[in-house]
Amino acid sequence: MAENANSTQAPSREFVSVLILALGFGLVGVDRFMISALFPVIAQDLKLGYGDIGTITGALAIAWGLAALFMGNLSDRIGRRLVLVSSLVLFSALIGASGLAGGLASLVLVRIVMGFADGAYTPASISATMAASPPQRRGQNIGLQQMTAFLFGLGFAPLIVTALLHVIDWRWIFSLFVVPGFIVAWLTWKIIPRDNGEQLHHGERNSWADWRTVLGYGNIRILMALMLSWLTCLVTTSAFLPNYLLDHLHLEFAQMGTVMSAIGFGGTVGTILLPWLSDKIGRKPVMLLGILGAGFSLIMLSMAGPHVGELFACLFFAMFCIMALLTLTVGPLCAETVPPALMATASGVVIAAGELFGGGLAPIIVGYAAQHFGIEHILWLPIGMLGVAFILGLLLRETRPRVTVIV
Repeated sequence: MAENANSTQAPSREFVSVLILALGFGLVGVDRFMISALFPVIAQDLKLGYGDIGTITGALAIAWGLAALFMGNLSDRIGRRLVLVSSLVLFSALIGASGLAGGLASLVLVRIVMGFADGAYTPASISATMAASPPQRRGQNIGLQQMTAFLFGLGFAPLIVTALLHVIDWRWIFSLFVVPGFIVAWLTWKIIPRDNGEQLHHGERNSWADWRTVLGYGNIRILMALMLSWLTCLVTTSAFLPNYLLDHLHLEFAQMGTVMSAIGFGGTVGTILLPWLSDKIGRKPVMLLGILGAGFSLIMLSMAGPHVGELFACLFFAMFCIMALLTLTVGPLCAETVPPALMATASGVVIAAGELFGGGLAPIIVGYAAQHFGIEHILWLPIGMLGVAFILGLLLRETRPRVTVIV
């Protein structure tokens, strides 16, 4: 008898569910990260500085974290489908509003609202993907679902944005994703079951009790700190690297777009391969190797000169590791640590910790440092956070030890 090989869904249903959830997360990634490639143009048009870019980035991350915390728990209690569809509808209705901003205050306000929509979708989609997957394919499927945010938002978006800016104003670019958002919302309603095939917990429940239960697991507390590290790396590089490449290394705008696409393409490949590998050899060894690889790559990136190929390679491998680490943290490690009825709550708590501090405060700190000490120093904070993460990773409890399959 194989190790728990039966899925709660037929393979075809599993594939379609993961595909729809992946498309939704791809749109979330576009909304969050597309603006990074536009920041140099937006900053010039709206008269923004490095500190303002950090504020805009941090505001969305804080809203994302708060939404993940509350809506992740809500989706565990009322069902995932309603939360998924509602967040996609709100996203679709408002994504074009970023192009209407007339200054810093209005752009921050719009990004806060979008952060709530994106943050609500994230833990519910992770929980739904895990529930749709048999244990032996959890790493693989969560990697496929998560990779679309990086492929669409950080891979294709910088290339598309830099091309579109030659023909249309930056304000109209956001509106291109309104219709796809509504289509994915409709498909989610049609295809994702109310509770994704799992029996939701019926009984006396409230958010405080759920959060206390989740925080009682040592792994969850460690994962919260690790998520802070991953978000510090991701948000700092995606928000400030375009200006680092243009202002410090003096690349051309098209060259900057090419280098920045390495975040998406590297993250996509890493998110597919490393979680899949963790299904085979365990989560903890893959995580420790990923931390070492990410740290080495960011050090090499900080030493690289204005050479597109070298910069692309360093950034590609750094994000190959970091995106996989992020995926393992919010997906398999969270889900396998807590009971099934608390999967989205656990992901929401971990995401909130990372977004509120790593995603929210880190870009504000880095933006201040870049403004006052020079943008060439932006990579040292993420490098230092990876050193701390390696120590924390040693303390993790393995949730997927190698299993011998008995026939």
